[in-house]
Amino acid sequence: MKRICTFLICYCSFIQLNAQVLPSDTVPVIIHHQTENGVTKFTSELRPLRPIAGAPAPFYTYFWEFGDGTFSFEESPKHIYTTTKDSIFVRLFATNNYDDGKRPPTRPKPIIRPPALPKPAVAKPMVAFNYNLFKMGGNIEMKTNCMPKPGDEMMLVFGYRNKAENGQQSLNGTIAIMYNDVEFNKNNFELAAVRTYHNEKTTDLKPLLNSAFHRQSQTPVYYASLTNELALPIEKVLLKDQTKAFKNHQSWKFSDLQQNEERFVFMQFKTTPEMLKDTNAVVRISGAFIPDHPLVEPEFFTLELQIVASHDPNKMVLRKTRMNYRLTGKNRELTYKVRFQNTGKGPAKKIDVGVNVAEVFDASTIKVTKTKPEVLNCDSAYANQSCLKTLMKGDSVHFVFSNIYLPGTQQKGVNDADSTQGFVEYKIRFKEKPPKLPIKSGAAIVFDKNEPIYTNRATCKFKMGLSPGIIVGYGFPFENENTNYTSQKNLVLGATLSPYASHRYYWQAELYLNSFRENTYLVPTTTIINKDTLVNDTRYQILDKQLYTTVKVATLNAVPAQIRYNLNKYVGVGLGALVGIDIYQKATNELRYKLRTFSANGVITDIDFNRQAESKKQSFSEIRTSFFGDIQLGLVRVGPAIGFRYLYDPKTNTNNMTTYVSWKF
Repeated sequence: MKRICTFLICYCSFIQLNAQVLPSDTVPVIIHHQTENGVTKFTSELRPLRPIAGAPAPFYTYFWEFGDGTFSFEESPKHIYTTTKDSIFVRLFATNNYDDGKRPPTRPKPIIRPPALPKPAVAKPMVAFNYNLFKMGGNIEMKTNCMPKPGDEMMLVFGYRNKAENGQQSLNGTIAIMYNDVEFNKNNFELAAVRTYHNEKTTDLKPLLNSAFHRQSQTPVYYASLTNELALPIEKVLLKDQTKAFKNHQSWKFSDLQQNEERFVFMQFKTTPEMLKDTNAVVRISGAFIPDHPLVEPEFFTLELQIVASHDPNKMVLRKTRMNYRLTGKNRELTYKVRFQNTGKGPAKKIDVGVNVAEVFDASTIKVTKTKPEVLNCDSAYANQSCLKTLMKGDSVHFVFSNIYLPGTQQKGVNDADSTQGFVEYKIRFKEKPPKLPIKSGAAIVFDKNEPIYTNRATCKFKMGLSPGIIVGYGFPFENENTNYTSQKNLVLGATLSPYASHRYYWQAELYLNSFRENTYLVPTTTIINKDTLVNDTRYQILDKQLYTTVKVATLNAVPAQIRYNLNKYVGVGLGALVGIDIYQKATNELRYKLRTFSANGVITDIDFNRQAESKKQSFSEIRTSFFGDIQLGLVRVGPAIGFRYLYDPKTNTNNMTTYVSWKF
């Protein structure tokens, strides 16, 4: 009894200790605030972070929604309220980077009658430290607090404004958000909540679907990717063409948008349980700004967001993760981007981005297209100028940023997280048409002389595709006789269907269609010879009587599925089952007589007389199955090949060898 009590005490102590050591993922964010001289300072309490073995030190990033249409990305922001409402709700969305737990749940904190200063004459939101969302210079811009992670929430700030260049003192119009790409079968996002602060009213987007986005050289297109770079101008795009790329959209009507006024809409997205789990995939969310004034042109802004398994600011991204193998050749270019962020306490002056180059690529075709920070090539830079040098080392390439200044997120005085981020984007081509296998690439990032930080592996996969084909065989079993059907010798034509140019394992289906096959055979009977009979009132003597049966059969032969394996591009083997179905059968009996008659003058005459007896029709009268193994020689992935197939019928315990020629397209 004493031992049992001691065990229970130790066990309870162990449970209590673990409850204290391991922070719960369900502990919500705790918000504190303090107001002095009209300035409210916010702080928070969050659960302790749990480091991931081998990863950099974990840290939180912050997104504050102040409840009056303003926001901040700082850890402990200060804010000046101008609202006269009795109470508002403040929200903090904290993202746990390099942490193996879930995001701390958000719980809105009410602030009763916040202290307010007089509202300025020009309605312009006051954001802590004057956070500038409109870095692209347009009338619309969007930003998220994190990349989408299955099972997590994501906040999106939708900003729109009436910039001075519009030349209008006031604007009315419509804003819209489009999400869930049609290229993915299932939805990735659910728009859980939308919070507006300037009397935006929900409206229908259909009447505006013919609105054109005019894009001339003097009017740039504002297109955001993972780092919000500016895209090249396009001439004209209809709004309905933009909405076709997305399954869902919502829109709101706005009014009286004053010159230089900035407004923000806060959208809370939930990732659906069906969200694409491919962490190499990139999904899009697009926004539209459609003013009613004809002299102010509509604009749209698109965010490309990479699905992540964990929140990590250092990522490798492939623009197109699934390609059509039929259209892939030596000249096909792939675009990679390596994103990085300095999370240290000081600036980084040298960044080495090392990328392993897969064997299928031609490293000499690498071309750097964009960088952040923007720098010259070191070959054309003067001494100590900021530049980028590309170095080839074995099976890897190194992009080295030299003499730069990239602030750290923990550096004193740094409040803009975007200023701590950078990227290098490059294009590369294949040496030749690659095998149809996944292509993986990863990167290692070194800030100054610190330990390398390893990114995810960006994986390119090829779409399955379908390869129809024809097959001509000799010796296939298509007739149904009393003898072994696998011994028949027939020349037949069929069709095949399989994945296009599979590298190793794949499935294949085959179908063979036959026209009517006819066979006549003698049925043994007992015949009484020399018996007299009457035919048309004439006496005849029966010399011989035989019963013949004629069978007409239409047969469908198919290989529902077989598994094949390519040893290389010239030799392949396969195993499967051949199913034969008599879809129609008609059996007709015919009596054949040899008769003799005698004339009055003694002349003997012999004649043949045939008479049709009963006939019998059947549908799907018999189903037969045989198993086979075969070998192919030739261009077994795509092209012509000759095959040798061994068939075995377990019902009759017989076998047969067939030969065929196939051609896959």
